[in-house]
Amino acid sequence: MTQATLSLHDGDLALPVRTGTEQEVGIDITMLRGSTGAITLDPGYGNTGSCLSAITYIDGEAGVLRYRGYAIEDLASHASFVEVMYLLIHGELPSAAQLSSFKSQLSLHTLLHEDMKKFYEGFPPRAQPMSVLSAMVASLSTYYDAEDDLNFVRMLAKLKTIAAFSYKKSIGQPFIYPRNDLDFVEDFLHMMFAVPSERYEVSPVVRRTLDMLLILHADHEQNCSTSTVRMVGSSGADLFSTISTGISALSGPLHGGANTAVISMLRAIRADGADYGKYVAKAKDRSDPFRLMGFGHRVYKNFDPRARLIKAAADRLLEELDRTDPLLDIAKNLERVALEDEYFIKRRLYPNLDFYSGIVYRAMGLPTSMFTVLFALGRLPGWIAHYKEMRENRDRLHRPRQIYVGSTLRPYVPVSHR
Repeated sequence: MTQATLSLHDGDLALPVRTGTEQEVGIDITMLRGSTGAITLDPGYGNTGSCLSAITYIDGEAGVLRYRGYAIEDLASHASFVEVMYLLIHGELPSAAQLSSFKSQLSLHTLLHEDMKKFYEGFPPRAQPMSVLSAMVASLSTYYDAEDDLNFVRMLAKLKTIAAFSYKKSIGQPFIYPRNDLDFVEDFLHMMFAVPSERYEVSPVVRRTLDMLLILHADHEQNCSTSTVRMVGSSGADLFSTISTGISALSGPLHGGANTAVISMLRAIRADGADYGKYVAKAKDRSDPFRLMGFGHRVYKNFDPRARLIKAAADRLLEELDRTDPLLDIAKNLERVALEDEYFIKRRLYPNLDFYSGIVYRAMGLPTSMFTVLFALGRLPGWIAHYKEMRENRDRLHRPRQIYVGSTLRPYVPVSHR
């Protein structure tokens, strides 16, 4: 076995080197603290592998993303979101019989307990859909046994119902119940946009585009929300409580809320005369607080492969719907100006998924408050896959260490003497 040698305290420690199936290299420091009393310090965990996983592979230098060995380009072009759900959770693409059975299960478990509708009544009218989503998912743990094998299916089936109900709550419309005769994405769109007073037909192009968008969001290795799911799940917490924490992590503006920030930026640029060069210059000025949202990525040091796919999808969607969006034109011009600038080229700052996803959601008629909810719906199978993998591998309880930088020992002083 290949080893790395660490020299510390006038001694050497041999540490095993682990190599993944794609030749990723990691130094195993499991024995470090026990052997030396020292720990590693890696704020933000940018250089730390928290687990061994067989779910998603990313090569940020080459712009590669694969689920279970399948290129994201192939899955987005040929698979359905339901197939990708099955792939992530079970490890293989389903056979025709397996896919049919899986679809039937998803249809049979979309309904919520009727009492849960009362929970929505307790939220204020302007409650953020992501906050409602997290609370409602956590409440599922009070309805189902923690060890029931059907919970994976229940979670997949019910989240779209909860999400759609959260949207209806936010706009004051009546809930639309799920329909078993519609496929997964059609059913979600129907619950979102139908009203009892008139017939609603799901647009085929919107359905196809949303299906692809959910695939692009389905997993992304050890990101903030997925790591949260694995950390909380390592305590033995039930699936519903654990997924609720993933939703909460995703709600942050630096994670799932990034596409909303992009739309806000594009609107501001449009209101200021669409001067792309001005905002590129502001982004390069270190003294200027402005940041070009949707550019760069913590992992990708090349073009985000998902961004190419979603940019093309945005063009197709607007063309087929015979619509225009001035924000898409601004985004394309901003991308062109930035990618011709040496500053961005040198730093390898390319558009990521968030740069175009908000524009696609807008074209579908979704308000910005629902953008992150759609992200959560797409990311759910990835969260479940990691939860399942962590439990099957019997990962130890997650418990990071720290370097203490506070006060040293000092005596207690009574309040009368302070």
